[in-house]
Amino acid sequence: MAKRDYYEALGVSKDASVEEIKKAFRKLARKYHPDVNTGDANAEAKFKEIAEAYDVLQDPQKKAAYDHYGHAAFEQQGGFGGGGFDFSDFGGLGDIFDMFFGGGGGGRRRGPERGADLRLEIEISFTEAAFGVERDIKIPRTENCTTCGGSGAAPGTSSKTCDGCGGSGQVQYAQNTAFGRIVQTRTCEKCRGRGKIIDKPCPTCHGSTQVRRTKNIHVKVPAGVDTGSRLRLSGEGEAGTLGGPHGDLYVFIRVASHEIFRRENYDIISEVPITFVQASLGDELDVDTLDGKHKLKVPEGTQNGTVIRLRGKGVKQLNGHGRGDHHVVIKVVTPTKLNDKQKELLREFARLGGKNVSSTDKGFFEKVKDVIMG
Repeated sequence: MAKRDYYEALGVSKDASVEEIKKAFRKLARKYHPDVNTGDANAEAKFKEIAEAYDVLQDPQKKAAYDHYGHAAFEQQGGFGGGGFDFSDFGGLGDIFDMFFGGGGGGRRRGPERGADLRLEIEISFTEAAFGVERDIKIPRTENCTTCGGSGAAPGTSSKTCDGCGGSGQVQYAQNTAFGRIVQTRTCEKCRGRGKIIDKPCPTCHGSTQVRRTKNIHVKVPAGVDTGSRLRLSGEGEAGTLGGPHGDLYVFIRVASHEIFRRENYDIISEVPITFVQASLGDELDVDTLDGKHKLKVPEGTQNGTVIRLRGKGVKQLNGHGRGDHHVVIKVVTPTKLNDKQKELLREFARLGGKNVSSTDKGFFEKVKDVIMG
């Protein structure tokens, strides 16, 4: 009987992605596996067919050959499964074979692994965020043991090759089934994948090759950061294993609030209260900025809510040039207590403005505000 088209066997199109091919195989494998269909010869044949199709289509080189020559591309090699097939070649399908055979079907020799990343949050002041700051911080982390140099063996001794795996860190188990010879690769339990056995462990790390220490790190926080900004310190995370590199340290910034200033992007906003006399006649004030006191000229006739911009007095731009602006919001304050003389002067002011104001009128001060504010 002629072999069925591999794409047809998996129920996918010729332009299907690797993920789509993998998904289709997983679905069919669960359906037709002989362990699920005991004694069903048809299911066994189906499983062999989809496994053969997947072996070809998941491999870019095999797939290209099949697309060009069809089944003939593999006939000279004796066909699929001539010497059995190793499920450890089916990358990413360990979950399926764990379910079917109870083992790690996607085993790989354990090699150097990068250390884990660490996260730390620090709080800085409003001004420090605006201009930048340097801090010394302490971070607990895993480091390679200096007593044994990361070998795990006591000084003056050395480890030996594991006789359980021959130093590979992996062992293979073969199982003959009705649909072929299955080879599973697992991590060696004797050496835990290291490939080495330690007879005399290091007294400092007890053979683990690593210790827990507190590291002092100097952090430079650039000007312009804000709450939520993140700094990455390469290589300052946990130590790697089997000679792998350190992970990274991520420092997250939290900026404390300010008594006077409020920030919007790189601009600073603050409010300055003045009297209605200052608003009417104008004045020159000393206002607070990030750089200290600054002379602010309030023009006559200034209205409540007027915003006066101080260019270049804001926050330094992060990783850029220049600074934002400082926006001063004018708040005209209406007095709540007036003596008789002050009241009389205000009435005179109102009369001169063409308005007759009685001290007994309701909303007297509201009317005065209306007169002052125009």
